[in-house]
Amino acid sequence: MNQPPRGIPRVALPDEAGLQTRAIREGLPASPWGENSEALYLTSCFTHPDAATAARRFANEEDAFIYSRFSNPSVTILERRLAALEGTEACIATSSGMGAILLLFMSLLKAGDHVVCSQSVFGSTIKLLQSELGKFGVESSFVSQTDVSAWKAAIRPSTRLLFAETPTNPMTEVCDIQALADLAHNAGALLVVDNCLCSPALQQPVKFGADIVMHSGTKFLDGQGRVIAGALCASEQLVTEKFVPFMRSAGVNLSPFNAWVVAKGLETLSLRVKAQSEQALALARWLEQHPAVARVLHPGLPSHPQHALAMRQQNGQGGAVVTFDVKGGREEAFSVIDATQLCSIAANFGDVRSIITHPASTTHGRLTEAQRQAAGIGQGMIRLGVGLEDLADIQADLARGLDLLAA
Repeated sequence: MNQPPRGIPRVALPDEAGLQTRAIREGLPASPWGENSEALYLTSCFTHPDAATAARRFANEEDAFIYSRFSNPSVTILERRLAALEGTEACIATSSGMGAILLLFMSLLKAGDHVVCSQSVFGSTIKLLQSELGKFGVESSFVSQTDVSAWKAAIRPSTRLLFAETPTNPMTEVCDIQALADLAHNAGALLVVDNCLCSPALQQPVKFGADIVMHSGTKFLDGQGRVIAGALCASEQLVTEKFVPFMRSAGVNLSPFNAWVVAKGLETLSLRVKAQSEQALALARWLEQHPAVARVLHPGLPSHPQHALAMRQQNGQGGAVVTFDVKGGREEAFSVIDATQLCSIAANFGDVRSIITHPASTTHGRLTEAQRQAAGIGQGMIRLGVGLEDLADIQADLARGLDLLAA
């Protein structure tokens, strides 16, 4: 964590303050200058009144901001704000979402430990576990996202973590967080939930028993595609005793500027995500009726395999990502993507700008074809991160290519 020191005061908020209030007001008190919008602390280090004070602070005997690799006010503001939204005691911000996952694994695992992971998680997470952690002796098993019995069967005495992403990217598969939390805790392990596709605006995994919530702040938390960021939300003990020591040594910290940008993004998170989710559901319903579309995946649709579970866990909303298969394969998917004039062809989502992606050749392109097939990702699949443009314009943009396929 950018380690919010205990001696640094908090914002005085009523105990009953709601999430939207905390998304705007949580952080640090204003400086003596009385700024209404949070200041940006672009500094690499902080001065001390004397050498003895500096020594105490570096020895963790006195709380203060010391060095921006592990303590900076702009990062603390983001961490406190995101922890409040996720309902956790603490948060540690990182240089990227994958940086957060690396911090998680390196802080909690050692050679001989075992991780059970959904086979449908983000492709880079799979590569990090198999290729990078594997060579250091960390073992991993990949199971069906939605089959609780498969998770249970994969657990070993050496299992330390269960890692799930819900909904998954791009399949939008939803796991039963409470069921996986029970499995993990009965085995003496921790449950980690990647909450990128929902954000705390729709889902708070700790309410269902998750121990750690992971974020790519690059997505909905920023919301405008400006910066790369990541975070882990967890208990004060995990953050202070496990994550902070590795952060101080490894330097996967978030820069003050990026932290400031994401903290400002959190102020409008709930409004954006709910509006984008409504647009995504409308588009998903329209896509289901299009003759060129073979399948539509969106948790808000009654046709979604985990619709009822998603509605319980996600506050009745399906999120802002729609995935669909066109009839055909890679060539047909490319033709639909290339026919768009409004949507951005890029590998991201959570932006106010709608983004269209071919997962099999981009976000999951480093996986083998067998791994993609196991995750359900075919060559005809398209992922749409729905933005805030006029709904009719997004629909018309997709129709340009889809109508040609159906002709």
